Amino acid sequence: MFGRRKTDKQPEAPVLDLHKYREPEKADAKTLEARKPCAADDVTEQAEAVLPEAAETTEATAESNDDLHERLARMTVEKCLKTMKPEAILSVSREEAATLVENLLEEIAMKEGLSVSGEDRRDLVTVGLNEVLFEAKRIVPNAEGAANAARKTRSTLDSAKESVHPILLERIDIAKALEMPRSDLAAQITEVVDEILAEKQIQLNQMEQRDLVTLLLNDMLGLGPLEPLLADEAVTDIMVNGAKQVYVERGGKLELSGVTFRDDSHVMNIATRIVSRIGRRVDESTPLVDARLEDGSRVNVIIPPLAIDGPSISIRKFSTKKITFEVMEKQGNISPAMGKVLRIAARARLNILISGGTGSGKTTMLNALSRMIDPGERICTIEDAAELQLQQPHVVRLETRPPNLEGKGEITMRDLLKNTLRMRPDRIILGEIRGAEALDMLQAMNTGHDGSMCTIHANNPREALTRLENMVAMAGVKLPHEAVRSQIANAVHMVVQVSRMRDGVRRVSKITEVVGMEGEIVTTQDLFTYEFTGEDAEGRLTGEFRCSGLRPVFMSHADYYGLGKALMQAMSEGTS
Repeated sequence: MFGRRKTDKQPEAPVLDLHKYREPEKADAKTLEARKPCAADDVTEQAEAVLPEAAETTEATAESNDDLHERLARMTVEKCLKTMKPEAILSVSREEAATLVENLLEEIAMKEGLSVSGEDRRDLVTVGLNEVLFEAKRIVPNAEGAANAARKTRSTLDSAKESVHPILLERIDIAKALEMPRSDLAAQITEVVDEILAEKQIQLNQMEQRDLVTLLLNDMLGLGPLEPLLADEAVTDIMVNGAKQVYVERGGKLELSGVTFRDDSHVMNIATRIVSRIGRRVDESTPLVDARLEDGSRVNVIIPPLAIDGPSISIRKFSTKKITFEVMEKQGNISPAMGKVLRIAARARLNILISGGTGSGKTTMLNALSRMIDPGERICTIEDAAELQLQQPHVVRLETRPPNLEGKGEITMRDLLKNTLRMRPDRIILGEIRGAEALDMLQAMNTGHDGSMCTIHANNPREALTRLENMVAMAGVKLPHEAVRSQIANAVHMVVQVSRMRDGVRRVSKITEVVGMEGEIVTTQDLFTYEFTGEDAEGRLTGEFRCSGLRPVFMSHADYYGLGKALMQAMSEGTS
């Protein structure tokens, strides 16, 4: 997989000099001399004397525009400093920082309903960029020097790795090396690397040599440049957009990382290593594929010609810290009363549909709900890429399979769902409903498999039920709309709406109960809702979780499992 490669050394980003971009505070003597009154000023004064009201209106309008532009620039600077850390701002090139400022400026202008012309936009971007860089240097005075030193060290390591890597592969047995423990392999590689550095007369200090060995090991055993990001618990998402651009999500916010690959072939090697571990492939015949890492993290890979700017890898990391309802309550994702109701709903074997957008936390909520399942129950999970982390002892995990090169051998989610019904499951958990399997899932829920759960992409509970109805039609079975809606009303007991809001925090925005049918309409009632009230000084949204105070229709289910009093108490706590 590894061989000799010659790659051009990437030029270092230029050091930014802020002083030449800042506006002078006072005009000099020559400027003041040039501003002396002239004949044109007399004409202007006469015109203003004739039309004093028009002149005052023009001045007021100009002053108003200046105030709006100043406010817009100030809001852009504040937003930029909240979006990226000062160290990250100073570590990127001026062009990348300007693009960030321009995007934030357009977003704020659209939100405030302001219209900015092309020339004014260019001026505002320049002023905003200079202010952002000035504030970043003021907050972290030594950040620019540290960033330059880090870039220089990175360039030195990349150059050394380019020279050492091919020679190292010639001197070791790759097959035996892959079978060795990482610690033993690291000790042997360190000795070989020391010899190669001495032969090539490459001078590195002890820390740089250790970092070089780590980079080589990551390329041989791990996922290369992505290993530090995978080890960082603060990173929840990793997005590789070609060889030279890797974004990460920290605290619900996207930021550009300093990680890069050698070239597109390097990215392809890492992508191939990921998908081959689970028996899948990525090439021109299969340019997009879903996969998973060993810890269950979700991976999507798409390569050229579909990805125009180079191979793209998207990794949704799973936190090593288990997210339970207790953790959600502490983080403000749900209220304590909502947590109690969700626990009771899972223990009372309600069929629950978890709805939300991409990255909103649907799988996390599904994992938290599954913790309430009795250990004595037999659970069957069906997913495209196995990522659920169930803690029960009796779990059968099933995963779909794509077709082979001849287009044969595909096993769909619907095939697995039909087979699951013959496996005597107590509960069926479907990773995500996307198509015709919706019909089979509804039938399973209506035929004795209570307590089943699944996720669906939708913006609100009502839309989730509508999309579920549309997916049933994808099965190719012609059923009357009334029959489909009646089946949905009987099968689905509760819809939990999860949302990732603009401050990056994921919250349960609604807990909705399916009541039944009124004519041809599926009726629902909201048990809990999240109501937005404002924003604090740190940019975090403020609001409260409100309980409707309505009596839940699934009270009979709760009474059957001895949880009726607990449910009434939770609802009363929510209203107090």
